[in-house]
Amino acid sequence: MLELVDIRSGYGRTEVIHNVSLTVPDDSVVAVMGHNGAGKTTLLRTAVGLIGAKSGEIRFDGENITKYSPSKRVKRGIAYVPQGQQSFPQLTTAENLQVVADGRKRGKALIEESLDLFPALRELLTRKAGLLSGGQRQQLAIARALITEPKLLILDEPTEGIQPSVVAEIERTIIDLTHRGGLSVLLVEQHIGFALQAAQRYYVLESGRATSTGEGGKGAETAVRAAMAI
Repeated sequence: MLELVDIRSGYGRTEVIHNVSLTVPDDSVVAVMGHNGAGKTTLLRTAVGLIGAKSGEIRFDGENITKYSPSKRVKRGIAYVPQGQQSFPQLTTAENLQVVADGRKRGKALIEESLDLFPALRELLTRKAGLLSGGQRQQLAIARALITEPKLLILDEPTEGIQPSVVAEIERTIIDLTHRGGLSVLLVEQHIGFALQAAQRYYVLESGRATSTGEGGKGAETAVRAAMAI
């Protein structure tokens, strides 16, 4: 599905990511963890094309997409939900979903499918997104991304600042989606328990380098905490 091979990237002359290699197989969840400043968000932004790779190669479904624009990567099947529960605050929940669905052949059906995944949003369709709670906005952000029918969903800190009940719901949704087939998830997450519960494989970043990797699952928590020295 997605392969990052010896990626170096950063901002201007400042290199943040140093020769990182990472693979997200088909129908799987891969978690990237590390302390603040480790380079996790920079890695994701490089994968989606918001930051250019200084060297290395990005492959998606076997195709070299290293030089592709973000919009072309979206068309190829990559969806990105950045940190911060982003939405159009002055638009209603329904309008936020409709903006993404417009022009798609299955637009109406895709909205319904996204609402089936996050049923709490049905009661909020007429409410402006700016008035939603953090957890509700995050569900809306993920629902919007799924309307694009991605093959790969990239999530940056989806549980940050969200109440535990919504964290559990997002976790269940991510796991259910990958079990259905046709979707992989690359997840950056500080919540170690959530990340390892959802992921089949994890990577730990430290100062822009992948210092540890292994199979996911709750049994990996000790190894991850040791790799992060926490």
